[in-house]
Amino acid sequence: MNTRIFSLSPLSFISPSPYEPRVFDDAEQAVEALIELYERNTKFLNGAFGALAEGAPITGRYRACYPQVSIETTSFGHADSRLSYGHVTAPGVYTTTVTRPKLFRHYLIEQLDLLMRNHGVPVKVSESTTPIPLHFAFGDGAHVEASAAALSDIPLRDLFDTPDLNNTDDLIANGEYEEVPGVPAPLAPFTAQRIDYSLARLSHYTATSAEHFQNFVLFTNYQFYIDEFAAWARKLMADGGEGYTAFVEPGNIITPAGSDKPETTIAARMPQMPAYHIKKEGHAGITLVNIGVGPSNAKTITDHIAVLRPHAWLMVGHCAGLRNSQRLGDYVLAHAYVREDHVLDDDLPVWVPIPALAEVQQALESAVEEVTGYEGFELKRIMRTGTVATIDNRNWELRDQRGPVKRLSQSRAIALDMESATIAANGFRFRVPYGTLLCVSDRPLHGELKLPGMATAFYRTQVSQHLQIGIRAVQKLAAMPVEKLHSRKLRSFYETAFQ
Repeated sequence: MNTRIFSLSPLSFISPSPYEPRVFDDAEQAVEALIELYERNTKFLNGAFGALAEGAPITGRYRACYPQVSIETTSFGHADSRLSYGHVTAPGVYTTTVTRPKLFRHYLIEQLDLLMRNHGVPVKVSESTTPIPLHFAFGDGAHVEASAAALSDIPLRDLFDTPDLNNTDDLIANGEYEEVPGVPAPLAPFTAQRIDYSLARLSHYTATSAEHFQNFVLFTNYQFYIDEFAAWARKLMADGGEGYTAFVEPGNIITPAGSDKPETTIAARMPQMPAYHIKKEGHAGITLVNIGVGPSNAKTITDHIAVLRPHAWLMVGHCAGLRNSQRLGDYVLAHAYVREDHVLDDDLPVWVPIPALAEVQQALESAVEEVTGYEGFELKRIMRTGTVATIDNRNWELRDQRGPVKRLSQSRAIALDMESATIAANGFRFRVPYGTLLCVSDRPLHGELKLPGMATAFYRTQVSQHLQIGIRAVQKLAAMPVEKLHSRKLRSFYETAFQ
């Protein structure tokens, strides 16, 4: 590969040959160019690292930069006002760095095609000035410990760019980015390095590669749901898939449609938040993640899944029922949230309302009707719609009852858990449609606490039905036009053009 060397002290930069910017009026061609440039530059970094690990002499510092895509418009002309994304609001230059364009190929084509059609301008693909950290240049599943040992006496930062957390933040998504005159405005909610950071974290927390994640995500806080989902998915694969192409378990263990056995049986280390995926073409399948207990986990996983730009995520877990009229096994459809989780206070103030989304609410209620057989007024026998409170103290019952109980009553809360408001708030924050359907598993204010035997019997009878409701709901959402699901109510005054 041709290289260029810049004389910088104490070591010169060694980089790939300059990339001549290219202009496209076809989204697919533009994305192919992004793929070509990204793969060229990551191959350069991998090759340099491999050569040094094998003893090649050190002659400089190695640097390659992310590709970027830009548009420029000179008109205030309005795009289709029914769309919540795919257009900019004012004349100017807009740009974003891009990573893993193969992974995001469908997404990038859709976003760029909308931009070009709505504004009648081409897009430009070029090389940015943002270096690709060596850590992010390695592909999924890369093991570099042995190679890195050969360089153990030399700090990697002396030879390669490393992640810069000072510039890896959520200012754009949080609405806190301040535009600088003469500097292009952001085109997307996340920069390439922010995305790479989350892709690496996703693999760590879930033990599956980002490529397996689907556009419709279910979160749960109980392993029982995972067991039921896995049994359903394996049977579906054995029966031919019914439109789904594969089932993926932690460790990237894949069972293809038409098979009752995985392609590999390598045992996976169970991660902190295992993810399971039943895949469809175009990432239109379902991902289920067991987030465990607590708002910290809920925030962590949604922070990272958000960069994949899913079409919806739903919480289907257990909760404490707060009303005397509720029974164990009843459902709660959240239409409002009380946020006492505190993990998002610095990113999304508690005074920001988290609204219910009509499309998601209708899909969940319709799914409950179909699976349970109750309709209309009769549905009230087994489901209540109301406020769900999320708290960060699992043992809130041990506090002075006048505090939490009074607040719960004043808020009209009908259920309490430790994850739902966090997931909904991060959906609001990241413009990902969200919803919550919980199942009452105990009623602590009324002395109905779970005992071991009760819990087992309860879970056996309710988990299967609850999970099927969640699956049916996301299937309904998947059947909707994407532009309807990504409604304008999640958009602020000044938004990026990319969804």
